[in-house]
Amino acid sequence: MPQDQHYSFFQSVERSFDKAAAFTKWDKGILEQIKACNAVYQIKFPVRIGESVQVIEAYRVQHSHHKLPCKGGIRFSEEVNQDEVMALASLMTYKCAIVNVPFGGAKGGIKINPRNYTPFQLEAITRRYTAELVKKNFIGPGTDVPAPDYGTGEREMSWILDTYMSLRPGEIDGYGCVTGKPVSQGGVRGRTEATGLGVFYGLRELCNIKEDMDKLGLPTGIEGKRVVVQGMGNVGYHAAKYFHEAGAKVICLIEWDGAIFNENGLNPDDVLQHKKATGSINNFPGATNLNKNTDGLELDCEILIPAALENVIDKHNAPNVKARIIGEAANGPLTPEADEILNKKGVIVVPDMFLNAGGVTVSYFEWLKNLSHVRYGRLGKRFDENMNMHILQTIEDLTGKKVSDKERKFIAHGADEVDLVYSGLEETMHAALHEVRDVMISNPQIHDMRTAAYVCAINKVGAAYEQLGIFP
Repeated sequence: MPQDQHYSFFQSVERSFDKAAAFTKWDKGILEQIKACNAVYQIKFPVRIGESVQVIEAYRVQHSHHKLPCKGGIRFSEEVNQDEVMALASLMTYKCAIVNVPFGGAKGGIKINPRNYTPFQLEAITRRYTAELVKKNFIGPGTDVPAPDYGTGEREMSWILDTYMSLRPGEIDGYGCVTGKPVSQGGVRGRTEATGLGVFYGLRELCNIKEDMDKLGLPTGIEGKRVVVQGMGNVGYHAAKYFHEAGAKVICLIEWDGAIFNENGLNPDDVLQHKKATGSINNFPGATNLNKNTDGLELDCEILIPAALENVIDKHNAPNVKARIIGEAANGPLTPEADEILNKKGVIVVPDMFLNAGGVTVSYFEWLKNLSHVRYGRLGKRFDENMNMHILQTIEDLTGKKVSDKERKFIAHGADEVDLVYSGLEETMHAALHEVRDVMISNPQIHDMRTAAYVCAINKVGAAYEQLGIFP
């Protein structure tokens, strides 16, 4: 991919920032500080690959130190370069601010195609990268906490943790140096589905707001709404799954090699099993294959969820998009031109920097778990169950009536870790959505949620810098 495309990505973030900054009270100097990347670390290190030595290019960018630690994923991709990592780090700052997660933004990347390396070679690269971060204090539970991103997962986070702990022996909070770990290595239950579930919680709350639904001419609630999801990866699959379970009709699922349609709705679990068995979602029983996978983006529906690639909706196909609500589950699925076209059409675009923040929210919960050294729910679960049973028994004795075994089990249940993670994620997405809407309501000149989200983020980061007293 040409260099200028990456640079324009960073510029598009700055353009959105500048557009929103006009609606804030901060002077130019503070705004420039908020925009600037505080620290950029470019690394080149040698790793033996087979019989030769290969020089690996890598980055870690800390965009903002208004709150510590910094937080952001590490991606393995041949497209990684400094401009891209800087743009993604800045978006992490704004994303964390919007959902009230007390981190500064960061991002990392290693310029490799992971498919070209064996697991042993990937481990060597990951461990050496971690060691380089440790040297310059670019990783640690109180300074900078990486997480998975494109091309990485639990396995790579385990390697990072082990390398860090070997170089920082005895550090009591060391497990908080990275998130997205396996549960057995200090990870948190609910992390895998967090981003897709957060997308569902955010859009469900929007659909429950009568004022917004009236503007679109739609009834409130999720049930019966037609949903199109692009991408059957981790995020897209879980978003589709939760919408289906809530009574929505997932009428179309789109993948890189095709798209399937059924006006009566598709079961994402069945489609996933078909994909595993055949290698493709195409030819799913009871569904119609679309001529082009991009045709699915233009279907008549209430909710469209792009959950895969950047720039899938641009100035060419945006006029043909019929969805009334677009939920950006992927990073940057709409170009700036498409954004303007859809806003003029009255489409509600729920921006990525808010809607896909479920991952970093649950990463925050994992970090807190690592610092507290106790599993969520361990101290209170049994007490809550005993108290709930006592209350239920008292009510039954007073009324002379008995509840069913199913109801008894539900009422008696004490919150376990995954229950608390889901609850915290739901509260986070609901609160953030209403904060962004309040910005729009209080300023009639703001007509889109993306600008409102940036205003919300800029105000929080600006207030943090002001309170730090670094602007005399």
